[in-house]
Amino acid sequence: MESLSQILAEQLKDNKWGPRYQKLITAAERDPDVVEFLKQHQGELTKDDIIRSASKLYEFVNFKSQLAAGEKTFMPGYYPYLTLSNHHIEVTYTPTKEFVAKQKQKEIKQRVKVISLPKSIRNAELSEYTPDGREEILDAALRFFQEFQKSPHEFHKGMYLEGSFGVGKTYLLGALANALAEKGYSTTLVHFPSFAVKMKSSISSNSTGELIDSVKKAPLLMLDDIGADQMSSWFRDDVLGVILQYRMQEELPTFFSSNLSLQQLEEEYLTVNSRGEAEPLKAKRIMERIRFLADDYHVVGRNRRN
Repeated sequence: MESLSQILAEQLKDNKWGPRYQKLITAAERDPDVVEFLKQHQGELTKDDIIRSASKLYEFVNFKSQLAAGEKTFMPGYYPYLTLSNHHIEVTYTPTKEFVAKQKQKEIKQRVKVISLPKSIRNAELSEYTPDGREEILDAALRFFQEFQKSPHEFHKGMYLEGSFGVGKTYLLGALANALAEKGYSTTLVHFPSFAVKMKSSISSNSTGELIDSVKKAPLLMLDDIGADQMSSWFRDDVLGVILQYRMQEELPTFFSSNLSLQQLEEEYLTVNSRGEAEPLKAKRIMERIRFLADDYHVVGRNRRN
């Protein structure tokens, strides 16, 4: 077969962009991928076929040169390949391994919906969690991780993590959520006091129901730092109660973290409302749902924040 420049010589004579295309053809002739492609398909490509495909050769070589120069392309993360379709040379684009890996990580992170929690939680890993002598807590998290994957449509009790400040309760929840995300499962991780503030502000925008639904229907829900704010009767009964009732009925996995024990949560947080009124029966209803949804674990250790 004639060389690429010989085949396109006549066309270039009548083309006012001749020098531009001549530069292209020179680059194409030196490109090992073009040379190998034409060699492999020399029995299928006529001179006219190659002439009609000149723009595709330009596209291929130009895209590669942009990649080599580190320039931005019109398809970031993709690499070009020459293909033959009905005697026409075409350029197909395939995502690079690096792009695929990056997209996979992006998809994984999108499976963990974090509401009002530190960005560092997005990078938490179970392998980095040190239980400070309470291995049963990590064992319980790993057991949930394994059992949930085996039967994701069956009910699995979550964990109520109680303990003092900075002992790693939130980190463990985030690490478990990230591990589940890598397996394809979505989790909503909510800082409970901040959620309470959002709920109050949603009244004026008439979006209360939508906000409650986004939390109560989460495939996996983790309520972090419950008991850290002051509870109103409305929020306890019409927000928290509704969320927990739905999750109990639908048997959806639910986790909690708190500085309060279950007894303290009932007596100091849920029983007395923001007006100082004691409502023990309503508090007990909430506690029944929490105990149904989660097993209690006492987390001890040093304050990791300091």
